[in-house]
Amino acid sequence: MLTIQNYKKAESLEDAWTLNQRRGSVILGGMLWLKMGKRTVQTAIDLSGLRLDRIEETPEGWSIGCMTTLRQLELHKGLNAYTNGAVREAVRHIVGVQFRNLATVGGSVWGRFGFSDVCTLLLALDSYVELYKGGNVPLVDFLTREKDRDVLVRVIVKRTPGTFLYRSVRGSQTDFPVLACAAVLVPAENGDRLRLSVGARPGRAVLFQEEAVFRGPISEADAAAFGKAAAEHIATGSNLRGSAEYRSHLIQVLAARAALELGGADRC
Repeated sequence: MLTIQNYKKAESLEDAWTLNQRRGSVILGGMLWLKMGKRTVQTAIDLSGLRLDRIEETPEGWSIGCMTTLRQLELHKGLNAYTNGAVREAVRHIVGVQFRNLATVGGSVWGRFGFSDVCTLLLALDSYVELYKGGNVPLVDFLTREKDRDVLVRVIVKRTPGTFLYRSVRGSQTDFPVLACAAVLVPAENGDRLRLSVGARPGRAVLFQEEAVFRGPISEADAAAFGKAAAEHIATGSNLRGSAEYRSHLIQVLAARAALELGGADRC
């Protein structure tokens, strides 16, 4: 059972950061995973009064406040138009609407959960986290850091040209993913570049570092080779939802399908 000794609604980010330096303090997100733990929290810090529950669009991209809910993300017209619906696809399976109305983007990213659809999606995009003291950090670097006592203020998604796709395999509609992947095909003068992130390995989402370059439509052979390389290079593990071997097979299949869907001859 979760026990909270003191509750404080932060008056500013400086106030939240100062409170969070004390041992036993915790910043609250949507309280959905935190409440399931057995621990005593000395001071619970609430950021809900700091106007960080909105998505703001700029010419450079989108600023997503840490208290923005997954439901807001799911319904945002601008982000879904930009990502060809990948944002909606990434979050629509997460438990249910009531859950997504409470779960926050900041909580999902800060938690660095191995099962996180949100981290898998954002990692494939040109994403950064803004930390109150640490400044802007690429998400790919943030996910490998150990947790500290900084405050995650917002997630920044840069407007990079490309076509996007999100796919996951689940045992049931609202269960955690057995495996999830997000892919982005970015046009370039010397060939289109395909970027792939894989989550629910069951570890934290990672980028496939061997970014593929395609000159012209992607053939079935090209897609199969890309899927095979991804499966060979991305480490997987076993848990109650699937074995490491099964997850590696899924990486190979989903990566190949993503390549064909994004860059196959029928899409060019």
